[in-house]
Amino acid sequence: MFGLSDTEIDTYLALLSLGEAPTRAVAEEADVTQRAVYGIAERLERRGLVRVKEHASPTTISALPPKEAIANLSSRLEALTPSLEERFEQTTTEAPEIQIIKSRETVLKRLRNALSEAETEALVAIPDHVYPEIEAELRAAVDRGVLVFLLLGETVDPDDDTRDFTGVADVVRSWDASIPFLYTVDNEAAMIGDPHVLSMQHNDKEAVTISQPHLTSSVLGMYLSAYWPVSTIRHVTEPDSLPASYDWFREAVLQAFLHWEAGHDFWADIVTESGAELSGKVSDVRQAFVEPSTNDFTLETSLHLETDDGEVSVGGPGAFIEDYRAEAVTLRFE
Repeated sequence: MFGLSDTEIDTYLALLSLGEAPTRAVAEEADVTQRAVYGIAERLERRGLVRVKEHASPTTISALPPKEAIANLSSRLEALTPSLEERFEQTTTEAPEIQIIKSRETVLKRLRNALSEAETEALVAIPDHVYPEIEAELRAAVDRGVLVFLLLGETVDPDDDTRDFTGVADVVRSWDASIPFLYTVDNEAAMIGDPHVLSMQHNDKEAVTISQPHLTSSVLGMYLSAYWPVSTIRHVTEPDSLPASYDWFREAVLQAFLHWEAGHDFWADIVTESGAELSGKVSDVRQAFVEPSTNDFTLETSLHLETDDGEVSVGGPGAFIEDYRAEAVTLRFE
């Protein structure tokens, strides 16, 4: 329901940079046709992400601020709760769970538990002042081999390079602005809420928990496209020693890019979803986790290999532009 296409995300990001603009300017900025802008804007407006002034001449569109847009999504999730709970009672315990949390203590406990139970990946976005309260859980997750992305908001000095984040996360970024609180774990569970839900013991702020892969992926995608690119890099892990094998595709892509940036020649052996096996020298890495971004479109995450049958592209689960979807990746020197 909340899944956004790449074109819709690109249009929303274009509107964030343009402010209020006519459809022609939006079409040029987002690289879509003016005719397509009307349909995209209508869908984004239904999701509470943009405002369309149809009575203006010409028609203008403006993006709602990210904080307000996230709040709208949270409200829509809250509105779904009664119907989802009814369906939950009629199905198995694996039905989606959506729950409103108002207690700082409960939110912090859920975050710590999620990090402690993470098996493959965790993305966390918190105010900088909360970081000391979860540092131990972050370190433990990294020690277990979990891929960790950390975004710190309300940072006093986003360019401060004196803090050492080694062992805390694979990539750490920061921003001096206030950002909505978020965590996602293993593409299965997430929590998103007001940035100040963790600011004091008693307040009227809320967070929403989600346990449904499609919704979790949508929340993760919005964060990686809207907040991640505008923040400042604070720490990037060192590349793994090769050979190394990965069952989590984003981790394989991040590590491949680190070796790529280091100027290494290396190869990949890939088992695809269909069971086919690919091997070849890595010829390109598309990503936007660390700088410089190398993706051609929003959220593109892929490996390109030189195989005996020519160059092929490989994406992760759900990829639809790439030639193959990967189940497992091994990176190695020849």
